[in-house]
Amino acid sequence: MIARAILVVAAALALTACDGSQPLIKPKAKEPGPFPAADRPVANIVSSRWSTEEARDRLDEAARVMDMADIRPGMTVADLGAGEGYYTTRLAARVGKDGRVLAEDIVPAVRDALAERVARERLENVSVRLGRPADARLPAASFDRIFMVHMYHEIAQPYEFLWRLRPALRAGGLVVVVDADRSTRNHGTPPALLRCEFAAVGYAQVSFREMPSAGGYFATFRAAGERPEPAEIRACRMETQD
Repeated sequence: MIARAILVVAAALALTACDGSQPLIKPKAKEPGPFPAADRPVANIVSSRWSTEEARDRLDEAARVMDMADIRPGMTVADLGAGEGYYTTRLAARVGKDGRVLAEDIVPAVRDALAERVARERLENVSVRLGRPADARLPAASFDRIFMVHMYHEIAQPYEFLWRLRPALRAGGLVVVVDADRSTRNHGTPPALLRCEFAAVGYAQVSFREMPSAGGYFATFRAAGERPEPAEIRACRMETQD
């Protein structure tokens, strides 16, 4: 009798699961449509550094950039294209034990070397991960600041990259860009092109400063208005690039 009762209950549960009220197979999230191609050359990744850490510290680069970005204790910051960790280690010290730093690179060997450095220096508030060329894969509404230092010109699909990046910003969050004022072919990004590409994906420029000590300029952007659909994005057309 007990065995028969168990069978009856099991059958009832099976019928309930198949009554149509709950889908047995969850639909796969719809991927966005195609993004426009960038109308500019893309610089090759030639090195994980653009200068030595000692030379950069002599110019007080990181401290000045962090001051202008208003990095404070307790913040959560992403360092994209982190390389050997020049900014990662200094951001970790600035945000403190109550803050977090996510350091990311798309080159596995560079990511591994940075992870070793983080472990060696016992940076317990730092996580290291491998990113993708067109998608940083950052969790939504998680970051007060997203740093891109001397790497924006290496992004082959800037519209898709920025589109996927935008939801990761918290309210009031900023994307921080440090780059050189020269053509993307020559490892820089002209400021007008930078503003245009960010605006095309729904960002507004908050600040811009010339910064020779950091190799060019400092700029910040915030999310503004609705994020456009990929089909609505129009690529920026730059007439000349030296």
